[in-house]
This record gives sequence, structure tokens and C-alpha cells, in this order.
Amino acid sequence: MQLFFEQLLNGIAMGSIYALVTLGLALVYGILRILHVAHAGVYTVGAYIGLFFFQLTGSLIIAALGSMVFCAMLGVAIERFVYYPLLKYPPYVPLIGSIAVMLAIEELCRLIAGPHILTFAAKLPFPEIQLGGITISSTLMAVYCITAGVLAFLWYITSFTELGLAMRATSQDIPIADAMGINSHLIVSITFVLGSAIAAIAGILVGIYYNQVYPTMGAVPAYKTLALIVVGGLGSVPGAVIAAMLLGVAETLLIGYANIPLPRDALAFIAMIGVLMWRSEGLLGSR
Repeated sequence: MQLFFEQLLNGIAMGSIYALVTLGLALVYGILRILHVAHAGVYTVGAYIGLFFFQLTGSLIIAALGSMVFCAMLGVAIERFVYYPLLKYPPYVPLIGSIAVMLAIEELCRLIAGPHILTFAAKLPFPEIQLGGITISSTLMAVYCITAGVLAFLWYITSFTELGLAMRATSQDIPIADAMGINSHLIVSITFVLGSAIAAIAGILVGIYYNQVYPTMGAVPAYKTLALIVVGGLGSVPGAVIAAMLLGVAETLLIGYANIPLPRDALAFIAMIGVLMWRSEGLLGSR
């Protein structure tokens, strides 16, 4: 039974990481209705920049802030120079551009930092907790607390501020939002800033959690997050978070605990196929 609870805690941590990576993708799709595959590249850059600042300063706070700022600028640059000129074309055109950006980011990381795995041996300033013989490590506590803090911050921003109201209005209808005096282009840029900064946090957490950073670390999240936003409901941020948490727990318990003979990454697509067959709008999507 102890092994079950340990795997459950690991699954919640994995789901939390998936949620952080998926948030930006869900935010961008909710407003622009494009699949922001390059978000996985931003997440990879976040890990590398965080590692660079940590090696330079020895401070995780400076590393996180520097990575978030850099990734926010990168996200806005992608929106301005890649997506904005392509919005007049069918949705598959920005998707192709997004895939190209992600591959370009991977190759740039490989050229600049090298193809080898780099270690991110940082100690997160969170306590280690003992619960009935089960140890919750400081790294797991960091994942739980940081994810909860990010989700609470995003929920407050979108639910109780004028910025959140403008974001919801822009996601519903950009022309009408413009007619009501909302600067939709600015709101889109702010959405990319938020999503990219969260991706930077996720990249740093994953780098520390696995103690490794490498150029293709965004390859699996790139397609897994697409499955998650379909399962959660396209454009639904709460649905994407719930789907991410369920997937993290399912992967850990079914593969790690129950030893079901399936590849870990297959579960996300099995869930996506099931949702498309029986509830095509997703968990929290609208018909």
C-alpha cells in the first residue's frame, strides 16, 4: 500500500508538470484558435536559460526570473513575426509555421549548448515531509507548491481583473472585442507573455526534477500537450489542467504500479481517441 501512495504522489507531481506545460498552449488556442506547438520549444529554452543563470549566479530565484523574462520575449516574438502574418491563412498554415519554429529552436539549442545532456543539480528551498512512513521530498513539494501558486495566480487574473475580462472577451470574438475598445493585439501579446513565462517555470522544474536538460526535451510535451487540450476541451484552461492531472496519475499508476504493458506516452493518445469517439467536445468543452 505504501508503494501505491508513493506512486500516487509521483503521479500528481507528473500531472502538475504536464499542467504547467499545457497551460500556455490552452491559453493561446483559446484566443487565436491555433495550435501553438512552438510552446514546447519555449519550454526547452526556459530550461536552458534557467540553467545558465543558475550556473552564473547560484540563485534559483534569479534563474527563474531571468528565464521567465527571456521566454516571455521569445513568446511575443513568435506571435509577432510568425503567427500574426499567418492568421489570414487557414489554421493549418500557422500550425506548420509553429512546427518549424519548434524544430528550429531545438537545433539552435543543440548548436549553442551542445547535443549532450546537461545536469541541473539544484536544491529547491522546500521542506521534506514525512506522512505515515511516506517521504514527500523537497522536489515534490516544490512541484506541488509552485504549480498550485501558478494556477491560483492565473485563476485570479482571469476571473477577477479587467485584464482577465479582456482576455475572455478576446477569446470569444476578437472583432467585437475591438469594437468595444479592447486592444486585442495587446491582449494576445499578454497571453503569450503569461503562457511563455509559465513554460519557463515548467522547464526549470523538469530540469531539476530529472536533473537533466537537453535539446529535444520538448519533443514529447509537444505532442502530448496537443492530446491534453483535446481531452480537456479545446480552449478550456480548466479542462486542460484536469486532463493533465489525470494523465499524470494514470501514467504513474497504470504503468509504474500496475505494470500494464503499454508505452507511457501512449496513454495520452488512447485518452484522446476515447474522448473524440464518445465526447468530442472534451471534458469541459462546450458543444
